[in-house]
Amino acid sequence: MSVIALNGLAVQLGGRTVLDGLTGELHGKAIGLLGPNGAGKSTLINTLLGFHPASGGTAEVFGLDTQRERARIRQHIGYMPENDSFIGNMTGVRFVRYMAELAGLPAGEALERAHEALFYVGLGEVRYRKISTYSLGMKQLIKLAQALAHGPRLLILDEPTNGLDPSARQRMIQTLQAIRKEGSIHLLISSHLLRDIDQTCDQVLILKAGRIAALCDIEEERRSQRNFIELEAFGPTDEFCNALRVEGCECACFADGRIKLIVPDRIQSRDIYMAASHAGMQIRRMHQRRDSLEDIFMRAMEAQPAGGELVHLQA
Repeated sequence: MSVIALNGLAVQLGGRTVLDGLTGELHGKAIGLLGPNGAGKSTLINTLLGFHPASGGTAEVFGLDTQRERARIRQHIGYMPENDSFIGNMTGVRFVRYMAELAGLPAGEALERAHEALFYVGLGEVRYRKISTYSLGMKQLIKLAQALAHGPRLLILDEPTNGLDPSARQRMIQTLQAIRKEGSIHLLISSHLLRDIDQTCDQVLILKAGRIAALCDIEEERRSQRNFIELEAFGPTDEFCNALRVEGCECACFADGRIKLIVPDRIQSRDIYMAASHAGMQIRRMHQRRDSLEDIFMRAMEAQPAGGELVHLQA
């Protein structure tokens, strides 16, 4: 069963179409939600939570319709919002207990789960302090704790590292990686930071202007995408490039001796050195890299999907 299934999902707000015919299945343990400002990321999250009605199509979470079965879905979802929504004079443990009770847990169990969640995210020693005294990093962590306390199957996080300093950001990333590795909770992480998604997610959904620009498995995409090589060379570069083009490489030569190659996986480094030797060309520097998530994202932004059409990224 898919974690999230979208079937022609459309959402209108204020007479404007914000989501336009989204279709796709999300099944990863950790799913990244990417897109520029205004792409529809927050609208999709609010639709999955049942706050926005669909004007067309459907959305399902664990096979449950987001409109007809909102109450059941919310039992399975933990939500960490981007903006703070605290009761400042509450202590950390009282706040998390209160949120767990709102999720349906009995008072005693909610208190027990609150202590467990606060220790899990690293706030055990400050759980009796008022939230108004917490630092920004601690406030982000307590938002995560309240989302975890009732034992959700899906954890939705909206900009979880927003405003964090480098050390606090790394603690948040490590916590999310630990949740993913433990395996009982699926993650949906919305972020404008590609590095956060790259470090935590195995599947990515990219939105552009309310439509799906790409939906892909990150590791499979990297394996199937292009292998880039940059060279600094001296000698007859034209003959070298012509020989590699015959082998299926894409080559671009520049006047200063730089050469950029896109090579199939069957071409190894030794093949490039042999081609250079046969052409009488010297390779002075070679840098090799695989597609990054940034490459995948930029190709998705350059593509022009029609309607809710799903774009499969190919080399």
